[in-house]
Amino acid sequence: MNVTTLLILLLVGAIATYLSGNKLASKVALLFSLATFGFSVYLLNQYYNGSDIGFLGNWMQNPTIYLAFKADGLSLAMVLLTTSLTPLIIFSSFGNSYSNSKSFYALVLFMAFAMTGTFLAVDGLLYYVFWELSLIPIYFIALIWGNGDAEERKKAVVKFFIYTLAGSLFMLAAFAYLYQKSGNFLLGNFNQLSLSETEQFWIFFAFFLAYAIKIPIIPFHTWQAKVYQKAPTVGTMLLSGIMLKMGLYSVIRWQIPIAPSAAKTYMPILLGLSIAGVIYGSIVALRQKDLKKLLAYSSLAHVGLIAAGCYTLTLDGLNGAVYQMIAHGFVIVGLFFAAEIINRRFETRKISEMGGIRSQSPKFTSLFMILVLASVALPGTFNFVGEFTVLYSLSQVNYWFAILGGTTIILGAYYMLKMFQNVMLGETNTKVFADVTINESITLVIIIGFLLFFGLYPKPISDLVTPAIKEILIYINR
Repeated sequence: MNVTTLLILLLVGAIATYLSGNKLASKVALLFSLATFGFSVYLLNQYYNGSDIGFLGNWMQNPTIYLAFKADGLSLAMVLLTTSLTPLIIFSSFGNSYSNSKSFYALVLFMAFAMTGTFLAVDGLLYYVFWELSLIPIYFIALIWGNGDAEERKKAVVKFFIYTLAGSLFMLAAFAYLYQKSGNFLLGNFNQLSLSETEQFWIFFAFFLAYAIKIPIIPFHTWQAKVYQKAPTVGTMLLSGIMLKMGLYSVIRWQIPIAPSAAKTYMPILLGLSIAGVIYGSIVALRQKDLKKLLAYSSLAHVGLIAAGCYTLTLDGLNGAVYQMIAHGFVIVGLFFAAEIINRRFETRKISEMGGIRSQSPKFTSLFMILVLASVALPGTFNFVGEFTVLYSLSQVNYWFAILGGTTIILGAYYMLKMFQNVMLGETNTKVFADVTINESITLVIIIGFLLFFGLYPKPISDLVTPAIKEILIYINR
């Protein structure tokens, strides 16, 4: 068996979920998502046993397009992130009711299918197809099942769709040019091309527009906070936990190896933009009165640091970026789920209307506190491993980059702990906060368990990812 079975399983799961009807949709979706996670673990075991779990087959003759999927440590790490978070996200939604739930959960699985394909595809046009397919489900999830005023929601979602689609068209143009040079869309052939400085600049810039919008990097971030706020929590989790990692992953897999000279030339500018996102996201988060918007800007700050790690072009930087991608995926899903738990009980996202939760639910307060500490990279959590490695790589480039990048820890600790104080502490709230349910506790404990385990023992992820990063560095340093 190979990775195509994983994609087929997700696609069949989406269809089966839709056909199962509204009553069974959530359970069928959870069953298929758990099956795909189990199968991805099986593929990981096959990979370690030396089996070839990639796939290469003909798709079209003119133009020459392949069904090409590569399963190395980097892509498998991203696939495991997707297939582990998807069942957690679905399970976390069991406390909510959705109209036309069969369509809702089918779209969630279809989005997981598209994102998994993006992480595995190594034919440029196939990769582009999966990249664009992932936009469709999140567009409808946010538009139909989102929060707040319908007209505002529509504006936010359409802006996101147009922005990302427009950026992707530049990437498509780059693929078309590379096809003329190599005769096919295979990534391996793109990496072997001898492109001039001018060619590399335009290819790099075209990729950058697509990825900077998706991640997002300043000044291409203007869609993010509104969409995170207006989307239902499941949609926000999918966006922040997995979808933005598509852009960061693609920087490492596609952009830098194809145009390494441009990456080296413009490294100071790229690091400057990334670190500006860290500082800007942190400062704006300090002023937020809506809990989801605060977490959205916190996410912007953290992904800015991840992007900076990618653009250091060092082994430590790329490794640290991947560690932090995975850690951020889990912690941001946990934080948005905690915000949803509060909203279920208090029916508000305004921080000023919260408070006094600790006296009513010490268990939830403890779990939320651990997530907050993980978010600010407390030693012993996986976030610390990622952030420390990225900051170390920045110090290898320039100490000032490391110092400025490190503000994410200082400012993050301030606004996250201030948020925790306002949301959880104080006098008992007049609104009743029922203690967390078993389902809610299971979701939070699994997320926290992951962050603590790999925070103390990150070696399995390091061993998985490092060989693939070293292979990419060969192309970067050629």
